[in-house]
Amino acid sequence: MFRSRSGKTVAGRLLIGALVLLIPAIAGCEAGFNAPTLEFHQASSGAHVAVNEITVTNLFVLGAPAGTTLPAGSSASVFLSLFNGGTSNDALVSVTASGAAKSVHLSGGTVAIPPNSPVNLTGPRPTVVLKGLTKPLSAGADIPVTLNFQHAGSVTIQVPVQPQSFYYSTYSAPPSATPAP
Repeated sequence: MFRSRSGKTVAGRLLIGALVLLIPAIAGCEAGFNAPTLEFHQASSGAHVAVNEITVTNLFVLGAPAGTTLPAGSSASVFLSLFNGGTSNDALVSVTASGAAKSVHLSGGTVAIPPNSPVNLTGPRPTVVLKGLTKPLSAGADIPVTLNFQHAGSVTIQVPVQPQSFYYSTYSAPPSATPAP
């Protein structure tokens, strides 16, 4: 014979136990099949560096599709994120890639970086473009890139080349130059 204590029955205890087990299952179904945790997220495969109050994250060069190379003389896109952790404005004034490209083009000139703000120069369209590659560029290589900031100074970092495949397949390569007639 089952006896209840404090006015609780066995059936009541089973009901409470079932509800306790059901709550996590209900709470975990909030996003259903569209949950962000179910989506693919590319691992941060780019270079990271901090220079004074500026933090640079996921800096990479977009190469050719897997198994191919970008030929010398062509262009390559550069993608990165910037964060100004300081209390005053700064700007990315220029980028160089000595030994890898003849010049680097910044769309719109300098890139303003307000205090306590992120600035994403990420895909799919490039804001920073290496022009006139001095040698063929293939995925897996690293090239030296120098970022010049108005107030934070300059920093040179070895930047990985990622293939234009998988997650980066939708990112745009810079327009290729067409030969003059």
